[in-house]
Amino acid sequence: MSSSTPSNPIARWAAHYLPAVGLFAAFIALWQVSVSVFDIREYLLPSPLSVLQAMKPGEIQWATHAWITTVEIVGAFVIAGVAGVLLGGAIAWSAGISRALTPFLVFVNTLPKVAIAPLFLMWMGYGIVPNMLIGALIGFFPVVINTAVGLTQIDADLVDLGRVFSAPKWKVFWKIRIPNAYPYILSALKVTATSAVVGAVVGEFVASQKGLGYVIITTQSSMNTPAAFAALVYISIIGLAVYGLVAVLSRLLAPWADEGTH
Repeated sequence: MSSSTPSNPIARWAAHYLPAVGLFAAFIALWQVSVSVFDIREYLLPSPLSVLQAMKPGEIQWATHAWITTVEIVGAFVIAGVAGVLLGGAIAWSAGISRALTPFLVFVNTLPKVAIAPLFLMWMGYGIVPNMLIGALIGFFPVVINTAVGLTQIDADLVDLGRVFSAPKWKVFWKIRIPNAYPYILSALKVTATSAVVGAVVGEFVASQKGLGYVIITTQSSMNTPAAFAALVYISIIGLAVYGLVAVLSRLLAPWADEGTH
């Protein structure tokens, strides 16, 4: 940690978060002023105050829709994270597995996910699970690549040290390679946290009867733009919460990798 970093916890918090808070506040103020000054119609661009009003409980059951979307996003994130780490570990474990698996994973990643979404829904029907899988499909590839890189890009002296003590391959993998991969995996999970949001909402766009993506589609058709923006705000809040949890986990598991950014 640099000497210019404030020692007081409150000062550190302010130094880290206030610029982002200030930018958000400036953006919202500019948005509100622009809508008022240029007299923009609400169905084209509602004001922040209109969006805030639309977010209140009323005709739209926000709690129900937000809960369903949250379950889909978290489920997609967990599936992508677990599958990505396991596949990345398999690639790093064996060169043969890497040669067989990598081209297939690249092929799957290049498939247009929006085009795959209707197939998932046709195979599994409406519901939370298809949307989870769509989100996981969008978000798993960065975890695979980063996990494999983190497990293989390691100081050769550490691996040699394990061999000197006659440690079996699995123990070197568990005690040396996996801790070395923490920063890589956690960095990829931050990307996956946002990708899972996109995937879950895409699934709701294609075919769903509940969820915040469903709210956006239905409110757009009725020109209720404030409610559509309110759904976007709720989606962003969920995404930020998942991203924040990964950031906290990153500080706990790999604080040495996080020092340079705080």
